Amino acid sequence: MPSVYQKASLKAMLGLFLDAQGHALPEHTQIKSASSLSRFLNHYNWSTRQVIRITRAAVLAQLAAHPVPAGRPVRLLIDLSTLKKTGKFWRLSTPTEDVDAPEPWVRMLNGKRGLHLVVLYIVVGNRRIPWSFRVWRGKGQPSPNQLACKLLASVPKSLVKGRTVIVQADTEFGTVEFLNAVYQRHWRAVVGVKNSRLLQDGRKLKDLPGKAKCGLQVCLKDIDYPLTVSWFWLKRADNKRELRFVASTHPYSGVYLIRLGRKRWAIEGFFKTAKHQFGLHGTGSVKWDRIKCLYT
Repeated sequence: MPSVYQKASLKAMLGLFLDAQGHALPEHTQIKSASSLSRFLNHYNWSTRQVIRITRAAVLAQLAAHPVPAGRPVRLLIDLSTLKKTGKFWRLSTPTEDVDAPEPWVRMLNGKRGLHLVVLYIVVGNRRIPWSFRVWRGKGQPSPNQLACKLLASVPKSLVKGRTVIVQADTEFGTVEFLNAVYQRHWRAVVGVKNSRLLQDGRKLKDLPGKAKCGLQVCLKDIDYPLTVSWFWLKRADNKRELRFVASTHPYSGVYLIRLGRKRWAIEGFFKTAKHQFGLHGTGSVKWDRIKCLYT
């Protein structure tokens, strides 16, 4: 921090976050005024990127000092999360026809209005690290899948060198583009795929269950390499069942592939904690990226 006052404000914000009671807004601090923390977040000229870089360097230093056994894989979990829009801020406003207005961050996606983040969450041993994120900026901008591919490129080589890397994501990222990005890095993708996906012989995935066994190797349309697929019936809240598929670029057994696919839910636990215990359930700051970077 450039000054002792900003350093004190940073400590006050970290105290709110680490308390983890869902009261991370500036007005809840007892050692700094809400106005001083507002200036800290919105007006003072300190580098958000530099804070993130320093934090990441500290994480890598801790991993180097207390290494995880080499036989354990690194799991890269990618998912899309929406922070609901709250408050009235021009920078976070709905898109308008005003050419002079700043590019808004709040968009509609999957029926939700808010700030849409594609998040990379790293699991290595017992360590769980929210590593990076990208903001989806609307139609005409990079898609969530393209943002996810960019996140894969941000993974430090020192973290994955000599280890098995498993990339896990839900059905939204089970695209040809994303699978190719993982396959080209010689990593293992474990992603959900829609039951309507076409095979190279013209059949659909949902036509496989029956006499076929889980763990079957198939060739999907527009993909040159085989994928191992498994399936299960998911019971929904309305007591109806839905046939779900999970695919992998590595030939896992059917039972293990389903078990591995369920471990993707670790990132959902992170989202729940970050939103409801760390106060990230809604966006309400002009420079909200500064608040988010402190959570890393």
